Amino acid sequence: MQEFVEMGARRFGRVNWLGLATLARRETQRFMAVWTQTLMAPLVTAGLFMVIFTIAIGPRRGEVMGVDFTTFLAPGILMMTVIQNAFANTSSSIVISKVQGNIVDTLMPPLSAAELVLGYLAGAVARGVLVALAIATGLALFLGLVPAHPFWALLFVVLGAAFLGALGMVAGIFANKFDQMAAITNFIVTPLAFLSGTFYSVEALPGTLYTISHVNPVFYLIDGVRFGMIGVSDSSPMLGLVVALGSTFAVAVLAWGMFRRGYRLKA
Repeated sequence: MQEFVEMGARRFGRVNWLGLATLARRETQRFMAVWTQTLMAPLVTAGLFMVIFTIAIGPRRGEVMGVDFTTFLAPGILMMTVIQNAFANTSSSIVISKVQGNIVDTLMPPLSAAELVLGYLAGAVARGVLVALAIATGLALFLGLVPAHPFWALLFVVLGAAFLGALGMVAGIFANKFDQMAAITNFIVTPLAFLSGTFYSVEALPGTLYTISHVNPVFYLIDGVRFGMIGVSDSSPMLGLVVALGSTFAVAVLAWGMFRRGYRLKA
């Protein structure tokens, strides 16, 4: 009986741990090789957001949810940066491989679709966590902001990186050109990040926008990190955890299905 099937099928009952670890290491080393672009640049961008919004709005904004505006803003900026970088890690890796024609080097080894998903997600989560740690360190040094609930903050950072990493895989598999990838980033990912309570409390929104915000999974990710960092949130952290887990699982399953079928991956 044939042991392997086409398109990276797996050996039932066994996991290709060596292949999985190799893919995860490749995805991690890929962004670490250009750390000034993938880790330092997001830290600088987050710092600029903090400075600009604090100077332009902070003095007039007053308190939001019982804390000053700068403190309220910091967790949103942190999470927005994390999810953008996690999405970029998986999407850019797949799109570049497709454009350069070397995606076959990833698909030919005996890796199952699930192992491919986990390998790519490992790189996205690693990048997201490192970006979060860098920004959190800066917040602690310059604002004296220490996480109120460190476990919750880390949990939502990991889930946020995993969710957007899985979404990045779906986008990377779907896109065949860089301009298609740019369109997905500009018209889907950026609005999801910016319109999710990053810069404001959704309690201030009118009815329709308030309802729409609560359908957006990224809102719960940002709200969960805000609870972990400063101890306040617009919704229940447990509800956010359920939504984040469900959304991450659903998108990861979609990515698994695309890998398994070879959707837009086979020549």
